[in-house]
Amino acid sequence: MRTEDAGHDLRHHGDAEVRDAGAGLIDLAVNVRADTPPVWLREEIAASLPSLAAYPDGRAARAAVAARHGLPVERVLLTAGAAEAFVLLARALKVRRPVVVHPQFTEPEAALRDAGHTVDRVLLRAEDGFRLDPAAVPEDADLVVIGNPTNPTSVLHPAGAIARLARPGRVLVVDEAFMDAVPGEREALAGRTDVPGLVVLRSLTKTWGLAGLRIGYVLADPETVDALERAQPLWPVSTPALAAAEACVAPRALAEAGHAAHRVAVDRAHLVAGLTALADRGVRVVEPAYGPFVLVRMDRAAAVRRRLRDLGYAVRRGDTFPGLGPEWVRVAVRDRATAGGFLDALSAALTTLGRQ
Repeated sequence: MRTEDAGHDLRHHGDAEVRDAGAGLIDLAVNVRADTPPVWLREEIAASLPSLAAYPDGRAARAAVAARHGLPVERVLLTAGAAEAFVLLARALKVRRPVVVHPQFTEPEAALRDAGHTVDRVLLRAEDGFRLDPAAVPEDADLVVIGNPTNPTSVLHPAGAIARLARPGRVLVVDEAFMDAVPGEREALAGRTDVPGLVVLRSLTKTWGLAGLRIGYVLADPETVDALERAQPLWPVSTPALAAAEACVAPRALAEAGHAAHRVAVDRAHLVAGLTALADRGVRVVEPAYGPFVLVRMDRAAAVRRRLRDLGYAVRRGDTFPGLGPEWVRVAVRDRATAGGFLDALSAALTTLGRQ
């Protein structure tokens, strides 16, 4: 189903749950890995600080990212987080009918609307497990945006299904910000050069805890990279962020990210099992889940979320995502001890509300 309704708060993000009055809450609202950045990465970033008097030089970091994906440097653009890339795409590309596949991260649509575009939506359905049907995307869409694995549904779409969205004259944007949380990065399209119009976005802020530093990158054909680069301001990525980019695509970091992805999978299974045990109390989890978060449906979710805050836990409201309503929340995957405390709090919240 397609709609041009802009009735959702597209600028609401998980960090809003843990600011100000929520600053002391246990954070299950933000999808940044909790035990990051590691000491070795902080040391790499700190080592760049004596160079702050010089203008940033991104050539080494760009080459490192290119090598990590087996691409020429002309196919890589470094950005101040993946969010900047959405703004660049919205401003630099001349498109007539952009389509965003929802539910997903809302910043791509917000950026397109801010740039003056009319945005159509393809809404994936809960009854179908929020899985992609390529035939649902209009043939005349010349820009299609989809996340994989998708925030907030945690669905991992088959790479083949996404590739079938490619068409001559169409830009296909795949947000792979959470792909490095998937063991083996199965279904990744990063590094592919055989899919026409493919633009892959990656973020280094989630796995490595660098949301405050802002670093990500675009992988695309050289013409698209050139168009996006022309839309950037001068020196858009800081020297510390460049140091982080280079470090995070090195073999040591890739090995650590791989181990972290397996830990996330184990911790997610524990969380899902605990949530599934509450099914008789109206709790439903979208499965299978592949991201470092899960999407949960429950009755009176807004009241449950408020009660959880009283008990010390923040989760992400779901009603700001097109395609979802007030009965949805997103829960970040944390270690077993944190998840256990959350599950106890959720059970207590459900019990309290059940008496009212």
